[in-house]
Amino acid sequence: FAAAVGGVAAASLAAAPAVAQALGGGARALGVRRVQTGENFQGVYWRDGRYESQALRQLDWVLRDPGMEEATPMDPRLFDVLAAVQARMGSDENWLVISGYRAPETNAARARQSRRVSRVSLHMSGMAADVQLPGRASLQLARVAAEMQLGGVGLYRRDGFIHLDCGPTRRW
Repeated sequence: FAAAVGGVAAASLAAAPAVAQALGGGARALGVRRVQTGENFQGVYWRDGRYESQALRQLDWVLRDPGMEEATPMDPRLFDVLAAVQARMGSDENWLVISGYRAPETNAARARQSRRVSRVSLHMSGMAADVQLPGRASLQLARVAAEMQLGGVGLYRRDGFIHLDCGPTRRW
């Protein structure tokens, strides 16, 4: 387990310069809308070299498991991934979030329904989101995100969304 955690940490540190390059040194803003609840967040989540705790709490709530009404502290690096991909795409549209945090019970139920759901999903750690960006094809988004090598990228073309996470760089 320690080796796996160390690998995740090393991969995350390697992604930090790429995020900084994509987003620059100024404030980082993000807009998201949760598909199931219609709730939104739009605003600055990083300013003056640090994450804004109030914004992170709001994002945690919007990305909660809506079936369980359970939130978890999301890894703020996920928001960096979303912001960097959005910037590279040249979009100012809000991300549509299909799935953010998943309680272990929710993830287990989904894994029983579909082999495409990992039983050790990073959604349970607050490190992943399944998203759409209006006006952008899922294949185009997945290609750009994979090229940026900021974390995991999954293409679910039939369902019209991509999976983005701040874990090790990989794709499927």
